[in-house]
Amino acid sequence: MSPATLRLINTFFYSGLLKPAPGTWGSLTALLVGWTIEHYLGFWPLVAAMLIATFVGFYTIAEALKDTPTEDPSEIVIDEVAGLWLAMLFPAFGFWMRDMSMVWPGPVAAFLLFRLFDIWKPWLVGRADRRHDPKGVMLDDLWAGLFAGICTVILAAVYHIIILG
Repeated sequence: MSPATLRLINTFFYSGLLKPAPGTWGSLTALLVGWTIEHYLGFWPLVAAMLIATFVGFYTIAEALKDTPTEDPSEIVIDEVAGLWLAMLFPAFGFWMRDMSMVWPGPVAAFLLFRLFDIWKPWLVGRADRRHDPKGVMLDDLWAGLFAGICTVILAAVYHIIILG
């Protein structure tokens, strides 16, 4: 794969080049693209997109970092894309079960919680980040996405039980 193609993928169409906070810009771009996929194409295409981003990310990050395997350049955001789309699958599944597209605040909550876990790096997120290798670059965001997705569903349940009765 050419260096230009690797850069296009790893920066998620160059959103990782935006400053400041390229991870947040990459996540925001992923939120908009993921929400669009789910809204217009449905839940299962979002699942497919997340799986593709995950597998492609593992490959392209390893390729991009083969000469500097301990680095985690901030411009690489394909890991944020995969992690956020994983987080978005949780509310998307809930809406899909009700035969409707995701609406506010599900995907926004997934985004905010994903960024929280990605920056804070608790438990398994931090452990994966401390690997300091290409797999760790992807794994920390996948763990953050998993935790964000679970917390999104818990918050939705609390809201529906307490507020809506």
